[in-house]
Amino acid sequence: MIIGVPKEVKDNEYRVGMVPSGVKALVDAGHKVLVQTKAGDGSSMPDEDYRAAGAEIVGSAADVWGKADMVVKVKEPYGDEPKMFRENLVLFTYLHLAPIPDLTDDLLNKKVTGIAYETVTDRAKTLPLLTPMSEVAGRMSVQVGASYLEKEKGGRGVLLGGIPGVAPAKVVIIGGGIVGTHAAKIALGMGADTTIIDINLNRLRELDDIFGGRVRTLASNSYSIGKASAEADLLVGGVLIPGAAAPKLVTKQMVSKMKKGAVIVDVAIDQGGCVETAKPTTHSAPSYVVDGVVHYAVTNMPGAVPHTSTLGLTNATFPYVMKLANMGAIAAMKADPGLLEGLNTYKGEITYKAVADSQGRKFKEAASAL
Repeated sequence: MIIGVPKEVKDNEYRVGMVPSGVKALVDAGHKVLVQTKAGDGSSMPDEDYRAAGAEIVGSAADVWGKADMVVKVKEPYGDEPKMFRENLVLFTYLHLAPIPDLTDDLLNKKVTGIAYETVTDRAKTLPLLTPMSEVAGRMSVQVGASYLEKEKGGRGVLLGGIPGVAPAKVVIIGGGIVGTHAAKIALGMGADTTIIDINLNRLRELDDIFGGRVRTLASNSYSIGKASAEADLLVGGVLIPGAAAPKLVTKQMVSKMKKGAVIVDVAIDQGGCVETAKPTTHSAPSYVVDGVVHYAVTNMPGAVPHTSTLGLTNATFPYVMKLANMGAIAAMKADPGLLEGLNTYKGEITYKAVADSQGRKFKEAASAL
């Protein structure tokens, strides 16, 4: 198989879909790997490393997309990339289609086999390819939030951990999954007064045990979210419904009642965001203010720490890349029900129900589509 690795084009996105060690393993297995020049530079992985591993370095994205049987990347196709789609191309990347109907149209019209990292499952029904980037984004959310609480960035001028004699900041985390757990680790480590809100009471019990009672836990409902957000200095949105648009749990009215200079970091923005006033931003223009509240909603947060993020992501994705290359996409998905869960589009059909439901479109069961 010919596997292509393009340079990411999203604003300040420095991650890359494959590392040199992955290239070597694929080449040793008899495959050909095309890597666009400078694709790995932002992750401190230069062309020489890829070339030494056996990759063919090509000069343009068109060379990668035009010649590869399977394209492996990081972020959803963006800019001119959808123009390079073609029938039977296998695309393995984060897709986050629910809030992007135009990209869905492009994939369907060109009959691309779109396999989304974020909906692949493992035997435990967890999301192994979403987990490492959720870990990064969760930890970053509090670092970023602490920075934006500084006065010159529009914040309240609050030090997250306080000092002796001065109370720490109040951090409210909505969602007790991977993002929320890792956000809480950093918030506690920085000395913040930390609350996690989740709808799953068993998960709240687990979190109470994990953090030894140092985190306040609340059952999720509109009243508790409204009350907690009004008291928050930093609010982190970490809600996830796999493949679907995130529910708007923090309403405009709740935001209007928050402290002036409070900060919202909506990590769920990839799936449309769980804060009603959140809109996608970029690393070049990461924040804006609504009702005196600073909003940070960068859709590729882990791209700011690309060396860590690329290694963490590819550790998880590469075994699937190898399986897809060795067996072929269809055989690999038939053999692995968890990988089949990643199939979002195939031969002009939406094959992931949550995406179809979010966009009000028809759905075809992935197993019957193959």
